[in-house]
Amino acid sequence: MQKHLLTLVAILGLVIVAIALLVIFPLNQGLDLKGGARLTLQVQPTEDVETIAPENLTAVKRVIQNRVNGLGVGEPIIQTVNPDKVVVQLPGVSDPEQAERVLGETAQLAFRNQKPNTRDQLDRLLQQRELARLQLEDLRTQEPPPETEVRELQTQLQEINASIRDLFKPTELTGKYLRNAVARPVGNSDSWEVVIYFDTEGGEKFAELTANIAGTGRGIGIFLDGRLLSAPVVDAIYAEGGISGGSASITGNFDLEGANDLAIQLQGGALPFPVELVENRTVGATLGQDSVNRSIVAAVSGLVLVLLYMVVYYRLPGVIANGSLLIYTILTLACYALVGVTLTLPGIAGFILSIGMAVDANVLIFERTREELRSGKTLYRSVESGFYRAFSSILDSNVTTLIACAALFFLGSGLVKGFALTLAIGVLVSMFTALTCSRTLMLVVVLGLPGVRQKPQLFCPNLQTAK
Repeated sequence: MQKHLLTLVAILGLVIVAIALLVIFPLNQGLDLKGGARLTLQVQPTEDVETIAPENLTAVKRVIQNRVNGLGVGEPIIQTVNPDKVVVQLPGVSDPEQAERVLGETAQLAFRNQKPNTRDQLDRLLQQRELARLQLEDLRTQEPPPETEVRELQTQLQEINASIRDLFKPTELTGKYLRNAVARPVGNSDSWEVVIYFDTEGGEKFAELTANIAGTGRGIGIFLDGRLLSAPVVDAIYAEGGISGGSASITGNFDLEGANDLAIQLQGGALPFPVELVENRTVGATLGQDSVNRSIVAAVSGLVLVLLYMVVYYRLPGVIANGSLLIYTILTLACYALVGVTLTLPGIAGFILSIGMAVDANVLIFERTREELRSGKTLYRSVESGFYRAFSSILDSNVTTLIACAALFFLGSGLVKGFALTLAIGVLVSMFTALTCSRTLMLVVVLGLPGVRQKPQLFCPNLQTAK
């Protein structure tokens, strides 16, 4: 009896931990329940690749997945749509414009060596670019913005950026040598910078580049997608060995959001092909609030009916099974929160289906227990034999379900994976609760309450033992 009480205490402790996890890590909701952003990107061909092939789409999808991970979105849905589109669904994203900047821009980083005697010309072009940028921002605030003037200023900015690029010579140091990129504040100001870390080869190239221009008054042009971000000058003290350590900082009057966006883009890598955003829209919950409420009412009603049926048909074991089912629900939701599962409509379906399997395991155990009671065994022996004899059936049914879940998860995509994951977690937790929680609760009741041992009818109504 003491062993079963200790097990019961351990189960209650596990339930308390699960409740704490649900408070600390609330469940994420998917696009069909919570809403979010939906972006459609069209991959553009280049001079070298005139036709977008499936492997090209896969390469673009891989980079976008890396960038989405930086956004911190739980269980995004990224799908390729033949012949040349990638659809990205981001649950819970409230700023689709930020997602557009992070996912749609190419983020190709390059370091260039400034040509001699171009400092004055560079300063003049930078002033012209800043003036044009301010004028463009002012025009865009007008309602409606003057399209002709906006296009003229955009063309002027492109020409200025091209002129700035001509003042720098290309080098071998590009973004492909990056190992990491991190946003951090600059001193006590509101300005931010992006610190980049090179791999070993990139660190050597950076040291060589800085050694060549140290003390010359020329700067290192740091270009992102062909646009100059900054052109820092290297001090003469680095003329001998260059700046070692394999890291550098990118400054450009970034705010927190701009620095984070750039860091995410650099971490994810450059897109192998240019992309064009053809659709960017905020998606409301696709089920609609009324449908969500109806689904909740239906789920709760079905659960209540199951609980009532278990009590009416199985009597005391039904009450114990309901307690075990409550424990199962808490533990399963805690596992969802811990793993980071995003609940979608198929995921909820998988959860409800796993509840049915948890009840099914208890039904097998109780029927076996009744058979043992009818054969003339004592109540304690009948309960022990019921669990022992039902174990093989429970194991077989759950293993076959897990095999199907594995096939759906590894071969499916998107919502299908969510359904498979929630169902698999539910099946594993249901085995634990049926074979541990239900068994411990029944044995504690049978051994701890003498009146129960004398009333086997509580476990099997109209009991007639075999002679």
